[in-house]
Amino acid sequence: MPRQYQGSIISKTPITPAGPYQCGKASGVWTIDQMVGWQKAGLWPTAGSLPVGTFAIFALGRNTCGCYTATRNKYTYSGCVNVTATSSTAVSVAGSAAGTATIGIFALGLAPTASTTRNKYTYSGCVNASATSATNARCGGSAAGNSTIGIFTLGNTTIRNKYTYSGCVNASATAASTCSANSSAAGNSTTGIFALGYNNVSGTTTRDKYTYSGCTVTAGAAASACSRRGSAVGNSTVGIFALGYACAYVTTRNKYTYSGDTNGTATAATNGSANGSAAGNCAVGIFALGLLCTGVYSSTRNKYTFSGCVNASGTAATSGSVSGAAASNGTTGVNV
Repeated sequence: MPRQYQGSIISKTPITPAGPYQCGKASGVWTIDQMVGWQKAGLWPTAGSLPVGTFAIFALGRNTCGCYTATRNKYTYSGCVNVTATSSTAVSVAGSAAGTATIGIFALGLAPTASTTRNKYTYSGCVNASATSATNARCGGSAAGNSTIGIFTLGNTTIRNKYTYSGCVNASATAASTCSANSSAAGNSTTGIFALGYNNVSGTTTRDKYTYSGCTVTAGAAASACSRRGSAVGNSTVGIFALGYACAYVTTRNKYTYSGDTNGTATAATNGSANGSAAGNCAVGIFALGLLCTGVYSSTRNKYTFSGCVNASGTAATSGSVSGAAASNGTTGVNV
């Protein structure tokens, strides 16, 4: 017969909290004594506690001299520490990235012409190697995925690729609803939300909802304004989309709530900008702002705390840059 265990959950097996980090879960209803006991055991999820060593890898793109670079930065969330990371195999710009808790797959973009090249960045040891190529040479794409697959929109086309991390297998994925470039994407374990960006005429408010199970594409909630050259990051509940260029370089961000597919206002960036990149974990998103409205290639990063939608300064990049890409080994919500 089932028994009632801690958390007031009727189950054949006891419920154990998944702490101590705030990404963890403690399902059910707990007494204060139970909570204190698990805190002492180091297993109670604690606000503000992040896994030490979880980090994001930022490919910087084009630097302040206008040169394509192979430079990458490693941004550690705990302490907001930024250092140099292992370089890519080639100088590149206008790429995209997605990955798991162990690897990041970086589509290089222009390297220096439109390329099919991808790199596989193994977080343990910071090792960079070749990954399975894309089906077509493109740039200005975007990517989102879960713990099993990454969906890459290739840019200047409707073509998408499905990258299966196990075995590094690349195949065709369901196409976008319309041709676009300079897009952005975020998602959770079941869906990826793709802001389409430039549609050969102007920016657009259109977003595609890509459901990984079945590889179906439907309409997602539209952005608050037509835009392109944005960036996005989120956790298992929401995606934060920096709109980028919307008739001007804007500070505007949207909050996309996956449950119910609703779009709302998010806390603005510190500067109007476009051509940025973003990565995060379950608690924070780090936005590299890219090209500022003043024309400056910026090293500025913003730290967006999802709980409370608080925006603050993050540790700067090693140099000003635009049109980079980023992936993270943090528990972003897509791997649980």
